[in-house]
Amino acid sequence: MAHHIEHELAALGLVLPPAVTPPPGVVLPFAFVRVVDRRALISGHGPLNADGTIAAPLGKLGREVTVEQGYAAARLTALAMLGSLRRALGDLDRITAWTRVFGMVASAPGFDRQPAVINGFSHLILELFGPDIGAHSRSAVGMAELPFNIPVEIEGEVEFDA
Repeated sequence: MAHHIEHELAALGLVLPPAVTPPPGVVLPFAFVRVVDRRALISGHGPLNADGTIAAPLGKLGREVTVEQGYAAARLTALAMLGSLRRALGDLDRITAWTRVFGMVASAPGFDRQPAVINGFSHLILELFGPDIGAHSRSAVGMAELPFNIPVEIEGEVEFDA
């Protein structure tokens, strides 16, 4: 039987990607999810395609990437993060609270709509988990550069049942 969150994902036609396939020659020597007691600390994730490759478009918001494309990239980033959480926890229904989200947006000079971009992440988490579990504190900030020219990187923290 499908679990609740996975059923919701399927109903929306969404797929959790495998772990990121880094560019050739790139080594990622860290855990994507670090479990400490009943907390899962989630490393920065970017937007992924269903096969784990880095999703386009690449570039900066306010230059190569529109707010709408950035919103979609933040939504893909949520799916990448959920994939990592499922691999670490075994079941997304174990999550009892989304506690903190830190959204970074590669921003061209003068771009100031970072919150609208990171809303793509927040809206999906709230849709899937509801307001009690999905509500989270959040920052949305602009960055001069992000790894691999991705437009969005998001990290976070959840609590879960042991």
